[in-house]
Amino acid sequence: MAPRNLAELDAFAAIARTRSFRRAAAERGVSVSALSLTMRRLEERMGVRLLHRTTRSVAPTEAGARLLARLQPALDDIAAAVELVNDFRERPTGTVRINAPLPALEAWLAPLAQPFLAANPAVSLELISDAARIDIVEHGFDAGVRFGEDLAQDMVAVPLGGPLRYLVLGTPDYLRRHGVPRHPEEVLGHRCVRHRFPGGGIFPWEFEKGGRKVTITPEGPLTVNDPRVALRAGMDGVGLIRLFEDQAAPVVAAGGLVPVLQDWCPQLPSWFLYYPSRRQMSSAFRTFLEVVAQHRSGLPDTAGAPPRAAG
Repeated sequence: MAPRNLAELDAFAAIARTRSFRRAAAERGVSVSALSLTMRRLEERMGVRLLHRTTRSVAPTEAGARLLARLQPALDDIAAAVELVNDFRERPTGTVRINAPLPALEAWLAPLAQPFLAANPAVSLELISDAARIDIVEHGFDAGVRFGEDLAQDMVAVPLGGPLRYLVLGTPDYLRRHGVPRHPEEVLGHRCVRHRFPGGGIFPWEFEKGGRKVTITPEGPLTVNDPRVALRAGMDGVGLIRLFEDQAAPVVAAGGLVPVLQDWCPQLPSWFLYYPSRRQMSSAFRTFLEVVAQHRSGLPDTAGAPPRAAG
């Protein structure tokens, strides 16, 4: 098969798999217009439409779905064969793509970028901030990061650090004017900065003390989808906010925010880096896992194990 034909088929598979020209283009490091031109040439050469396109969605036609079903395993075999050759290189090559919520990127993955890239100059690293629950294989990621309880059973899970904890915080002035809540249900009487999930729901605030659990949906004038915006709003006195303890620590130490209800804020499982147990691992990603392991070796063994993890 001519290299151009293989590249066109690979482009089609990426679009059909991700159901998006934009995501497929980002995954392949090309422009959307270039990918669209490649698809147009492939369909013209094959004489059949492979994709249904609308302004909002992309989906394989019946012919495209049949082609993808036979094509994807072959492309996976080719990628695995190429990776076997890469294992003989002195240095790994390729791209490592990780999908993770912003707090995990800031606290754990971003600090690993410099040592990893310095030791592996032929490797590129993509750290994509995303709070949505996605299929990392479908979207072309080598790994994702989530809480332990959010992991699928067919994933290998590696803890990145110790337990986490959310804190509820307000400025000294806000608490002086509106009072300090002594029980989670009293939060309902406060102005809160709410966080909206990518799917549209509002992030509930969960509390626990002495085996008793309380979950509330906060009320307030401001709703955001980025913890950095919530932190800024909290510092400005908009209302109570709920953030990870490590995100709030510098502002708390400086006296800008005061934690409340700390005895109701339980520890949570650590962040876990997870990846498919049945997928051929690239040499670049294998090297990244080695850097993660080196980082973990310097941490106390307090992360615990995820409720579900497959080897």
